Amino acid sequence: MSSRSILKEAPPLKKSDCFSVFARYKTEFDFPVHYHEEYELNFIENAKGVKRVVGDSVEEIEDWELVLIGPNIPHAWFTHKCKTEFYEITIQFHRDLFHEVFLKRTQLSSIRSLFEASLKGILFSKEMIQRIAPRFKELEHKTGFDSVIELMSILNEISSDTNYRCLAEDKIYNADFIYMDSVRMEKLIEFMNANFNRPVRLGEAAELVNMAETAFSRFFKAKTGVNFVDFLNDIRLGHAARLLIDTKDPVTDIAAACGFTNISNFNRTFKREKGLTPKDFRAKHGNVGERIFF
Repeated sequence: MSSRSILKEAPPLKKSDCFSVFARYKTEFDFPVHYHEEYELNFIENAKGVKRVVGDSVEEIEDWELVLIGPNIPHAWFTHKCKTEFYEITIQFHRDLFHEVFLKRTQLSSIRSLFEASLKGILFSKEMIQRIAPRFKELEHKTGFDSVIELMSILNEISSDTNYRCLAEDKIYNADFIYMDSVRMEKLIEFMNANFNRPVRLGEAAELVNMAETAFSRFFKAKTGVNFVDFLNDIRLGHAARLLIDTKDPVTDIAAACGFTNISNFNRTFKREKGLTPKDFRAKHGNVGERIFF
């Protein structure tokens, strides 16, 4: 990756805690685009004109905002046009707070669907935000077991919002699958995230999990619904989309940094998946404004 990669944040949430709550009045956002392993619920009040970035989605927000960010989704908020003091509550919780076995239970189906959708970022409806806001403001004052139960109850309530909207496009930051029932798949996801910026042979991935290539191809397709090459390309295209938005690097450099050895293939693949050429995508989504590179 480029030296100006998106920042990976290490949130202050302790491994021994279920979740953390941060509530504060602010006059500006000063943290760059970043990602982390934890889920994040972000509630903002009185912040019209703030700019939100989630994956490839770039929008100005209204007075009220409630967004759920899934693991490893690049995101940030920027002060942009906002001139007022605003109130923000950020809740972060570990991805294993809800074990996959627990989430497979019938009564948890709506929360499981919520977490699956959060891989593209979720913006909740204004009606839901206004209904749930008082409970967000009270959560920081709860402690112990009661606080955990209240967080679960809040998640259950917002999962009933029939008017929430996913923010990032399909297949843009879908490299992270939450409900893996296989140690091999976890190992493969980690391998692809670490090596998407170079050519990767199918045999390398198969060898990593001690499988023959034919058996590996069947295994991977059964687990993800797509073949290995397409999945890897989705990861590459997600990073390419982010670099097109956040940098002025030449398209050829971005293609190479994301593992595409042929610029024609990159342009063709990008347009097929995103509906725009890389150049047109940058023209539409670029110029975020407040950029900090790391």
